[in-house]
Amino acid sequence: MALEEKIMAEMKDAMKSKNEAVLRGLRAIKAEIIKAKTDPGAGGVIDEATEQKFLQKMMKQRRDSYDIFVQQGRQDLAAKEKEEMEVIEKFLPQQLSEAEIKEALAKIIADTGASSPADMGKVMGVASKQLAGRADGKLISTLVKELLAQ
Repeated sequence: MALEEKIMAEMKDAMKSKNEAVLRGLRAIKAEIIKAKTDPGAGGVIDEATEQKFLQKMMKQRRDSYDIFVQQGRQDLAAKEKEEMEVIEKFLPQQLSEAEIKEALAKIIADTGASSPADMGKVMGVASKQLAGRADGKLISTLVKELLAQ
């Protein structure tokens, strides 16, 4: 089942159960699907890679907003962002644990021959491609710095 069909089915359920939080998150995803379909060159069709890319982007935006709202003491707005993150998370691939990311990064570092923090760009290029959609870029960067500093 395509992402758009899943979203529409879940929207119907959310409307029936009057679950505003879930409905708000699903509507945001549907808006991104429509936006992606109308982009020049898309031809009204989007592939799974594009879907994953915009879902990750949405997740990052909400995570950043959540952090800002928590810092500013706006728990009401932070709660809304958290609810939307939970909805978006259901449609993303399973995220890797920190231990799994470290293991993958250690292999990448060995394969690329990186030995110092100066080689971070080389490692990040490969890691970003291999771990795309399964790990947060900020976490990957932090772990690469940590591993190369040893």
